Amino acid sequence: MNKYIDKSLKLTEHFTLSEMCSTSVQTADHNFPSQEVITNLRRLCGWLEQLRARKNQPAKLSTPLHTGRGEGEGLYINSGYRSPAVNKAVGGVATSNHLTGCAADIRCTGIEQAIVYAFHLLMISRDWKEDFDELLVEHNSRTGNYWLHFAVRPKGNRRKIKFINK
Repeated sequence: MNKYIDKSLKLTEHFTLSEMCSTSVQTADHNFPSQEVITNLRRLCGWLEQLRARKNQPAKLSTPLHTGRGEGEGLYINSGYRSPAVNKAVGGVATSNHLTGCAADIRCTGIEQAIVYAFHLLMISRDWKEDFDELLVEHNSRTGNYWLHFAVRPKGNRRKIKFINK
């Protein structure tokens, strides 16, 4: 890991390395990614840029899927890259796509917003004719929080789609 990487580095127009490596977990490891992880984060952020551009557009359905909550311009990332120490501290699985910079957890205001985001990511996949690895709508029943876990690998994408209640 290179501890001298400039975390203000822009991965894409709206996403920085700092945002994609941010963590509230305190570990001895400061969550510095390798160049390979940065390459994976750039690919992932390309998808997130498209989601950011589309997320407030009406879904192309007979009845538009709007949450009616005025989410605004931003797309908020709860978790992107996780070093092994950070992943362990948050209870992540040993095979997590977060470890390789291939996954992001996107904050959602509720189930409706998570479904809209999932819909748009599915449409991006269709439009680009590219697969993703994971598209998981997750909910923590203890806290009431929703998030969308999205992952895309350089190869071997499984197109796994699930709703998970923890």
